This record gives sequence, structure tokens and C-alpha cells, in this order.
Amino acid sequence: MRTRLSVLGAALVAAVGLAVTPANPAAAATSTPVIFVHGFIGNGSNWSTALSVFRAGGFTRLYTYDYNWAGSNTISAAGLRDRVNQVKAQTGASKVAIVNHSMGGLVTRYYLEELGGSSSVSHVASIAGANHGTTYAGACLIYASCIEMYPGSLFLLNLAAGDETPGTARYRTWYSACDGIIIPYTSTRLDGATNTNVACETHLGFLTNTSVLTQIRQFIAS
Repeated sequence: MRTRLSVLGAALVAAVGLAVTPANPAAAATSTPVIFVHGFIGNGSNWSTALSVFRAGGFTRLYTYDYNWAGSNTISAAGLRDRVNQVKAQTGASKVAIVNHSMGGLVTRYYLEELGGSSSVSHVASIAGANHGTTYAGACLIYASCIEMYPGSLFLLNLAAGDETPGTARYRTWYSACDGIIIPYTSTRLDGATNTNVACETHLGFLTNTSVLTQIRQFIAS
């Protein structure tokens, strides 16, 4: 009788232990909603490879944000704020992760620094981001976005006055000397972020570089 009671007691303890065991950390990490923000002359279709890489890693809450790339980045940032709030309401998540490319870096920075977005974001991954502008924008100054993206613009000076990595989010960038569009290529780096120099990758090549995209997926899952 004592033996049977001991076995029953052990079984109950084990059952209770199972009931209070936290959810799989890996599953919890991949449940983070991820919003992908394209760059100049881009759209959501730019992220087809990235979406495949993230799905292969178990991510299911994946979203893109399309905006008018010719317009002011301040307006695009306000749209990003609305998109983040929409995704949070839809998923019930308190925070999202943001992956951006090229001029999407400026849209993201303005949202985080000027529109209070840092409280809603857990991770920021900037791929070849024009985070401090690029002289290449001199070729498209007929657009408000390019005027703001040109080094020395009032838009960039305003961002420079703030914290480049605000809040408690984790920040990481990927950049390369072979970029060809972000000039200087070091413009992508952010103070306070983990800045990753990729040996040689082109500006658009980053979007299909599965090695880099896998690193980004692992970063957001961490």
C-alpha cells in the first residue's frame, strides 16, 4: 500500500511539474511578430526570400509594410507606427521585431526616435540601412525622401540629435564595402548596436543572401 501511494505521489508531482513547465523558449521566440520594411523604389515583394528563411525557422507571424518611397520619411514613419499598432492588436503581442533594408532604416529610425516606437519593438535588424544617409541620394533629389536621405539634410541632423538605439530593444546592422548604394558604406552602423561587416555583398544582394537572412532570423529569435 505504501509503495503504491509513493508511486501515486511521484506521479502527481511529475504531473504538477509538467503543468508549470514554461513553454518551449524556441517556440516563444519564433512567435514574435516580425515586420519587414523595404527601401527606396521597393515594396513588400522584396522580402520573398527573407519570408521563406523565417518560415523555415519556425516564424509564422510575418508582415510587410508598404509605403510611398517617394514621400517624406516622416510620413512613412507614421505609417509604420500605424502598422506596428495594427499587428500588435491583431496578434496580442506587446512588441514586434523590425527588419529593414536601405531607406527603410531611416523610416525605422524616425519611428523609434521621434514617434515613441521604441516601447513597441524588441529587435531591430538593419540591412544595408541608409541610417546616416548616402551621397547616392544626390541622383534622385526630385523626391522628398532623397532630399532627407542626403548627408547633411535637416532630417538627418534632427535624428543625429537623439539616441540612435533608444529603448530596451536589441539592435544589429549588416553592411558591406561592396554595397555600392550606401555611400559611405559605414553609414549603416548605429551607435549602441552590434554592427556586422559582411565581407562583400551588394546592396540588393543582401535581400537574397540566405546566410545573412539566417543570421537575422537567429538574432530575432534570441
